[in-house]
Amino acid sequence: MALIHRAELVPGKLDILSTWLPSQAWFPGGADGELERVGAYRFDDPAGEVGIETLLVRYPGGPVLQVPLTYRAAPLEGADDALVGTMHHSVLGERWAYDGTADPVYVQAVVAAIVRGGHQADEVVEADDGRLVTRELTTFAHGSGADVDVARTTIDVRRVLTDGIDAESERPALRGRWPGQDDDVVLVTA
Repeated sequence: MALIHRAELVPGKLDILSTWLPSQAWFPGGADGELERVGAYRFDDPAGEVGIETLLVRYPGGPVLQVPLTYRAAPLEGADDALVGTMHHSVLGERWAYDGTADPVYVQAVVAAIVRGGHQADEVVEADDGRLVTRELTTFAHGSGADVDVARTTIDVRRVLTDGIDAESERPALRGRWPGQDDDVVLVTA
């Protein structure tokens, strides 16, 4: 279960992504207009220390881009090249946002979901009266299940989710759908 704090982020997630995305080799170009959020899904860090969120974003008229992020309370040693940006979180303080593909906590969570047939974390938010309220999910991700050696498994994240991508894959995979995408597509293969 992912606890979503009612907080302000400065700069916001889309702001740091707008700066970072065009510098990535896999970025398809066409960054005209404002970056928009299409959907998002989360996984839990068993240790409860790292936030794990995958954002699905696009520029107007462009393909959906999949950007796995991890949020940390301190820099991730040896991952300077994977730093997407820093943000001030009004509840948690300074946060370092990393490209999840370079963060072992993200990789471990995705491999576990694929191998065990797991799914995205449920999300809860604290209401004004202090109760935890389950947030309705609009983006879904689920693993295929696989008989593989978790310790030796590597992943391939599909960064550009173009029209026509189907959910067929010979490899164990994480599949998902989001608003406007009614059929499952392959998000990550193992």
